Amino acid sequence: MNRRRTPRSASAEDLLSTLQHLTARARQEVQLHQARVELAQALQRDMLPATLPSFPGLRTAARYAPARDGLDIGGDWYDGFLLPDGALGLAIGDVQGHDVEAAAFMGQIRIAMRAIASSTSDPGEVMGRTNDLIMSMNSTLFATCSFLRLEPRSRELRSARAGHVASVWATADGHSGVTADAGGLPLGIEPHQHYPVARRDLDVTGSFVLLTDGVIEGPSLTIDDGLDRIRRLVSSHATADAEDLADQVLKAAALTGHEDDAAVLVLRHDAAAGPA
Repeated sequence: MNRRRTPRSASAEDLLSTLQHLTARARQEVQLHQARVELAQALQRDMLPATLPSFPGLRTAARYAPARDGLDIGGDWYDGFLLPDGALGLAIGDVQGHDVEAAAFMGQIRIAMRAIASSTSDPGEVMGRTNDLIMSMNSTLFATCSFLRLEPRSRELRSARAGHVASVWATADGHSGVTADAGGLPLGIEPHQHYPVARRDLDVTGSFVLLTDGVIEGPSLTIDDGLDRIRRLVSSHATADAEDLADQVLKAAALTGHEDDAAVLVLRHDAAAGPA
């Protein structure tokens, strides 16, 4: 009687060959992953401003921290630049998504906003025109953003917000708060949007802090609780150096347990000079 032969067991050579093949594939994937991380990091580094403008009695500082996961980089940005009429433009934002595409999209928004801000003094128009330009690009990404325009001599600060988290402020006389300005949709969602403009005067010594949600939100921390925690921190350091305050706020971001990247932009202002 013939017996059915059982299939031949894989030889040691077969197992070794399979293991080598899988190892080679894993090595290639790791190398590709690392290459994308390095490219995203390079884009992020080159697109963030190397320096920020300051004026007598007005100092700026910013910080950026990549996410814990290597590929979660490229979404957050900040910017500060002088406008043709001598005003100061400030922006902070967060692109939906990460990686190389998000970093490139961030750079497009930053360049567009700078160009548009040089031709209009209305922050709401800057935001609206930037949104329409982004919509014309047919991108699948969108971004939240805040844009501010500060008149150094009058200390008038005007701002517009596109779905971005609120800002935090504190003054040397003990007052502090979270901005409750009305805003519009994030950039890249719908064309022809209106962005309300808020106005405030920075005529008392203090600090105004813009941030992204990676600073205030985490697995066990809501945005409201995170904003209140940063408000208390800024209130206790309202007269600190801008660089020191930026460091303190970014350190607080680590306590959220977030996996997102984080950006902080500080505007430190002294009391406005009286009339000559």
